[in-house]
Amino acid sequence: MPNQMPNDRPTSRLEVESGSDYTVSFYLDFMNKRLRVDDYQGNVDAIYDRIADAAKSHALTKVFIKSREQDWQIFLGKGCMLEGIYKGYFHGMDAYCMAFYYDLGRRSSDYWMEEDCILHQVLALSRKPVMPVIPEPFTLRLALLKDAEQLSHLYSQIFQTYPTPMNDPLYVAKTMQEGTIYYLVESQDELISAASAEINARYANAEMTDCATLPAFRNKGLMRLLMHALEDELIARQINCAYSLSRALSFGMNAVFHQMGYGYYGRLTKNCDIYDKYEDMNLWAKTLIKP
Repeated sequence: MPNQMPNDRPTSRLEVESGSDYTVSFYLDFMNKRLRVDDYQGNVDAIYDRIADAAKSHALTKVFIKSREQDWQIFLGKGCMLEGIYKGYFHGMDAYCMAFYYDLGRRSSDYWMEEDCILHQVLALSRKPVMPVIPEPFTLRLALLKDAEQLSHLYSQIFQTYPTPMNDPLYVAKTMQEGTIYYLVESQDELISAASAEINARYANAEMTDCATLPAFRNKGLMRLLMHALEDELIARQINCAYSLSRALSFGMNAVFHQMGYGYYGRLTKNCDIYDKYEDMNLWAKTLIKP
């Protein structure tokens, strides 16, 4: 079933198609005007042609493909560009983010040099791999289905726009039912910070995402607490790889991932609509379980 916006227009739709010599699974992401290929098998030429047709027919302005190692140079030869590497995405094997665009404004970054400056400042920070002590009076716990309402309220307070409809409690509940796990930090029963891990059980990876903290409680190490808790949960579930896409203009979130031992593996140009515009996203990844 497609995800729905509050006005009942679909925000995205999963398509799984099989041709005579290929199978491809992709998301038509109408909210962010992009097509994302998560998985495929078979004839790469036919797959490329099919997704290009699908993107154009739906007036989407960006396509990105999580390519297997043996195929990324074929996509490169078709005019795609390598934007990043999801280290360990396919059961320990890397996925290569190959992108192409149908709009010059979408292809051109407005803040690339500023983002480079932020990245260099982040990479100069020392690592902090040890989980910090939970400061009083905060409490840390795994979210339950009943927390969907207050989670959606938190996200609606933080983000003017967001790549997925996290301000809708029904959508948040749906993600939980489909396997996404959330951790929360509360202060006297008030939800003040949250983050999630969207698990891909087939390939044993997870995206660390939906990170939000109320402004009055930032710079207290709460996000590192949440990330440590999520990582422990993922390791217990035999998830090998964790990755995250962080706003390239955000010093704080990029610092969290660098300090926790994630590596920087590229930047995806105007990848999603977050806060109030299409933003470049830095790709961070980490191996949780050594092979």
